This record gives sequence, structure tokens and C-alpha cells, in this order.
Amino acid sequence: MKVPFIDLAAQQAEIAEEVLPVWARLFSTAGFIGGEQVAAFEREYAEFIGVGYCVGVGNGTDAVELALRAAGVLPGDEVIIPVNTFIATAEAVSRIGAVPVFVDVDPDYLLIDPAAVEDAITPRTRAIVPVHLYGQTAPMDAIIPLAERYGLVIVEDAAQSQGAFSTAGRAGALGRVAATSFYPGKNLGAAGDAGAVLTDDPAVAEFVRNLGAHGSSVKYVHDRVGMNSRLDAVQAPVLRAKLRRLDAWNAARRVAAARYAELLADVPDVRVPRVRPGNEDVWHLYVVQVEERDRVLAELGAAGVGAGIHYPTPLHLTAAYAGLGYREGEFPVAEAAAERILSLPMFPHLTADMQTVVVSALTMATTLAGVTQ
Repeated sequence: MKVPFIDLAAQQAEIAEEVLPVWARLFSTAGFIGGEQVAAFEREYAEFIGVGYCVGVGNGTDAVELALRAAGVLPGDEVIIPVNTFIATAEAVSRIGAVPVFVDVDPDYLLIDPAAVEDAITPRTRAIVPVHLYGQTAPMDAIIPLAERYGLVIVEDAAQSQGAFSTAGRAGALGRVAATSFYPGKNLGAAGDAGAVLTDDPAVAEFVRNLGAHGSSVKYVHDRVGMNSRLDAVQAPVLRAKLRRLDAWNAARRVAAARYAELLADVPDVRVPRVRPGNEDVWHLYVVQVEERDRVLAELGAAGVGAGIHYPTPLHLTAAYAGLGYREGEFPVAEAAAERILSLPMFPHLTADMQTVVVSALTMATTLAGVTQ
């Protein structure tokens, strides 16, 4: 049996009967921009997260940039982000002309380290972007009071945490503004690129909507230099259908994660992920740690098991951010993890038989890697 890293076709098959008739009506009227489907999804997702406003945008990277701009981040400001995240988090900062300031993550959960955040704060710091990584909420119980103490704004990157909870509340509703991505592989994924900005502040929501429509709230009246970033109507029915299933799909992910933990309990060379106390993880990714990771990854591929690395290079070591002057060894936790992390197949339709195949292949791969070290 071959096991894919993710099975998007199974999700699409489950929603096809709902989405295809809506698409047919949409194509017959050619109402591709805005409209009731987009407005309905924005209302429904805002209610799901527990905020007053959701503004659909073109993609997750735009969502982070728009959220930062709405939070008042200006060129030259410093924005603190974890070094273990997808580059889009940093790109959004850079596109404003602000400066991404990287900090390390904790060794237990690989989430942003609040102590490192506090050490990185300077008079130029404007915002903290706590990334809710792999499906877990960042340590907001420490980040929120830290931001309040220093007068900083929190902009959540909630792209990997749709439906996640912590003792502080639901991810996406814990800062002044949050950004999310509906890239197809997310827990709530579109049929292409899409994203959203979430907030309880009506002024923030209006600013984001205006800026994402070329700085215009009235046709041909432009209040500011904006950008073109809107959720299109083709994606909205897909997102609405999947949103109705998201709690059940996240529950299925939790069942799969518990099954992995049980199957891997007696595999000595695999470190399974831990859930931070008070968190309800939605398991966007199931990330284990192994020695000789690249060799193990190759063995899994040869056995027909899809796997990935999230992320192979901490951002300070990428060529894109070499100009910031960080050095190798500056973020030891993220750097060490980058050599060991391995993402196993994880999706709502993952079966017990598939997981047995994955764990069998992983056990064999780690054994072979240990023998040949």
C-alpha cells in the first residue's frame, strides 16, 4: 500500500455534490468577484473563530501583510517572528519595508519562545507575530502579557491552526488582528490560493478591505495606495462546504495523532510530538524527530510513504535573509530541530491501515539508518 503525504482528492470528493451545483450557478452568472458566497463565508468563518469580522483576501502571505499594515507596522519597524516558520511570515514583514527579527523556539513544542521574544525587544519593535505552528496555538498566555507590558501589537499567523484552542482562547482570536491561509493543504483549504484577515476591530476590518481593493471603498475613489487581494467567489463555496466539516475533520486528525503515538510508543529512535498543556491541537502536521533524517526520508519514499520536512532551513540561514547578518549557531534549538524533523502523512481521511504501513516503514527506515551510521 502506498500512503500519500496528504489526500486532497478525498476531501474534494466528499464536498463535490455540494460545490458543483453552486459553481454551475456561479459560472452561469459570471459573478466571480465578491457576491453572496464570499460574504456568507466571511460571516461563517468569523463566527467559527469567534471574532467580529473576517475579510477574505487572495492568499495567506497577503493576509499577513495586510494584517501587519492594519496593525500600524511601518517601514523601518521591527517585527518579531519565530525563525522556524514558512518564509511567508517574514516575506510579509519585508514587503512593508519593516525588519523581521528572528527568535528561537522552545525545544519541547517548537513554538515561539517567550523569553527569546522579550530579549529581542528594542525601541524599534512594533509587533510580535506568534506563529501557531503545526496545529498548536503558540504560548499566548505568556505572549499577551509581554505585548501589553511593552506596548506591542500582536498579529497572529494562524495559517496552520484553524480550529485550535488554548487556555487563552481559539487561535485567530487572541491578538488585535490575525491572518490565515486557505492554501489547499491547510486544515481548511480552498481549491487554489486564498486567505483571510480576522479581527474584532471594525476599523481594522475596513482598512484591510479597502487596502485589498486598490485602496478603494468606492469605485474609482482611491484613499491610499493599495493592492489587489480579494477572495474570489469560486473559492468561497469550497471553503463553506469544508468549514461545515472542519470540526469533524480536525477530530479525525486527533484520532490519527493518538494512533501514531500508540504505534510509535515502542519505537526507540523516533521522538513523537508533544502537545503543550492547555492546547487542543488540530494536527495540521504530525512532526516526529529522528536521527539521520534525510536517509530516513529517502527510505520512506522508496517504501511508497509520503513524508516532508517543515522546515528544512531556519529562516536566518536562507539566502533571502542573509543580509540581516544572523550567523549559524545563533538559534540552536531551531537549527538542531531542522536536522531531525520529519512530517508524516496526516489528513482527515488517513486510515488505521495506512498508519500501520507508515509506522512499519518508519521503523524499518530508522533501523537501517542506525545500522549504517
